[in-house]
Amino acid sequence: MFYVYLIKNQREQQTYIGYTNDLQRRLKEHRDKKPELIYYEAYKSEKDARLRESILKQRGHTIRRLKERLKYSLT
Repeated sequence: MFYVYLIKNQREQQTYIGYTNDLQRRLKEHRDKKPELIYYEAYKSEKDARLRESILKQRGHTIRRLKERLKYSLT
C-alpha cells in the first residue's frame, strides 16, 4: 500500500503533505518535528498516491477544501 498523509508539525503549527509506502517509518523520520498524523489516504498504486500528493501540493483550492473538512482536527 501507498499512503498520502497530512501531518501537523507541533513545534511550528504547520502542516505537511507527503506520500510513502511505510507510514509508521515516515512518522518516525519526522519525529524531530513532533508530528501529529491528521489524515491519510491509502492507495494500491504508487502512481495514484503520487498523483494525489501532487494535486494536493499544487492546487491550493484542493488542500483548502481538505483542511476545511478537517477543521476541528487541525485545531
